[in-house]
Amino acid sequence: MQRADVLVVGGGIAGLSLAARLAAQAQVVVLEGESAPGYHASGRSVAFAHYGLGNVPVRDLTALSMAELAAHAHVHPALHIASADQIAALDALEDVHRHYACDYARIGPEEALALMPALRPEACAAALVDRGSLKLDTHAMLQAASADVRAGGGQVITGARVTAVAREGETWRVTTSAGDFTAPILVNAAGAWADEFARLAGVRPIGIEPRRRTVISFAAPEGVDVRAWPFTKTVGEGFYFLPEGRSQILASSMDQTPSEPCDAAPEELDIAIAADRVERATTLGIRRIPHSWAGLRSFAPDELPVVGEAAGAPGFFWCAGQGGAGFQTAPALSRIAAAAVLGQPLPDDCAQAGLTAAMFSPARLGA
Repeated sequence: MQRADVLVVGGGIAGLSLAARLAAQAQVVVLEGESAPGYHASGRSVAFAHYGLGNVPVRDLTALSMAELAAHAHVHPALHIASADQIAALDALEDVHRHYACDYARIGPEEALALMPALRPEACAAALVDRGSLKLDTHAMLQAASADVRAGGGQVITGARVTAVAREGETWRVTTSAGDFTAPILVNAAGAWADEFARLAGVRPIGIEPRRRTVISFAAPEGVDVRAWPFTKTVGEGFYFLPEGRSQILASSMDQTPSEPCDAAPEELDIAIAADRVERATTLGIRRIPHSWAGLRSFAPDELPVVGEAAGAPGFFWCAGQGGAGFQTAPALSRIAAAAVLGQPLPDDCAQAGLTAAMFSPARLGA
């Protein structure tokens, strides 16, 4: 039996970033069922931080995280393109970039083609370029958070698949394949399995919905160095693609198919749709797709993260539902979650941005 002040179940970026915040003030143990942290959603993220993702609170969290994210990222432009019938959506996105004082410009199709020469002219009636977007080093972020946990005297234990959870007096007991652990505070950062873990603990689930997203990788045009190409994304339904090194391109149709929690794998139809959308809008010929993968992005019913103590379950805290924005919101959301766990007020900068603890609390979902 190993005792701690806080047990965090889930070794993705949500659990690790929270544990890193707590480690300086509490004895923290992170329990990860797989053989390495970030095996599922965190390890399969394209991890590009930009403002074309999420609702207003998620964008606020992104804005509050950008400075810290820069330590494990490099600046890379994002090009948001709009067809003639997507101009209203591009106008709204421009308002977002103006609100957050981004280094952006509204540009026409000629300028967009100069930045992204593979675009077909008919695919872009107007565009917005954000010069301050970030390509994140997800491996470095996970490793840095793990190192911070250990530096604070905590542990990150892999291969610790949970088999039982019980409330014993004032503590939680978690039985895993790596042994038994107890703590007065138990954090549910189990990603796509968050509701399943809650049920195992006898806690009311919150309606987390895992959604599958597929990414394909293919060769850039022969002899073309694509490293300077921007992350390119349609403002509505469509696709995104971005360079991966000198000669590879990653792309997705931004699919979000509801799924059961699982070790997600790409389906042939989703692979084909992604390739087709890219080929229709660009001159890129995708002759072969040597690599593809899928991950599960987890959403609460209102598509806001869920952070806070569960009703009727003292010491059981949620840290779930990041909805595909886990890495780009982790710095700010982990501070909010740490404050909740420690019974402290919301961080000042978060409150000044208009965020509230109630906005993220499971109580809003009846849990």
